[in-house]
Amino acid sequence: MNALHSKQASLRDSLEAAGSVLVAYSGGVDSAYLAWEAHQVLGDRALAVTADSPSYPRSHRDMAERVAREFGFAHRFIGTAELADPRYVENSETRCYFCKSELFEVLDALLDESGFEAVAYGINRDDTGDFRPGHRAAEEHRVMSPLLDAGLGKQEIRELSREAGLPTAELPASACLSSRIPYGMPVTPEKLRQIDRAEDALRGLGFRQVRVRHHGDLARIEVSPEELARALDPHQARRMSRALNEVLQISPAPGRP
Repeated sequence: MNALHSKQASLRDSLEAAGSVLVAYSGGVDSAYLAWEAHQVLGDRALAVTADSPSYPRSHRDMAERVAREFGFAHRFIGTAELADPRYVENSETRCYFCKSELFEVLDALLDESGFEAVAYGINRDDTGDFRPGHRAAEEHRVMSPLLDAGLGKQEIRELSREAGLPTAELPASACLSSRIPYGMPVTPEKLRQIDRAEDALRGLGFRQVRVRHHGDLARIEVSPEELARALDPHQARRMSRALNEVLQISPAPGRP
């Protein structure tokens, strides 16, 4: 057994030891792999749970539903109300703490209701190098971190996802829509809807990795380095400008990836 599959075996052992697990499942690379592994190990003793809120992109919802359907694991949506918390809305650097606290409180309630034994989420080894206030919330709620505990990093998770045939293996890194609003500018449902529609519109123009930063009366577009030349083509730039103006009614400004 090589080092990668030794880590995979460790992951599976920790899931088996948990008995039954609710997986916080966004449909991204890490959570999709964790949900798939939980299903492989635990069968109907695993349930993937997706938080449905205004900060959750529609494209992520579609991917979460698609993967659960194609790979046959149990899945449900739950509502979260982080936007009802003024500490989240004010959008400080600890915004993610309040978001994850709300998520884990809802999952704790579901845990009590459903009889499952543990909650798990998809933080991995590489995430520990970033500022992660959400992980503090996970620790406070005693949420399992099986990928992190197994020592798996992002590229290893992508490799194992490819072996499993998961379509999420090559997804670009993603984050919630609130991350597109600069710290200190309030998060509102309308801003989140605008960002979601704007990013959908740009993906409709063929861009794979794109983010739209909302600066009130200005939008800043970010694309991957591989797509930058196409974004800066004058004809394409005009198409992007028209697409954003239709959904945002604000002026787009070019940004760096």
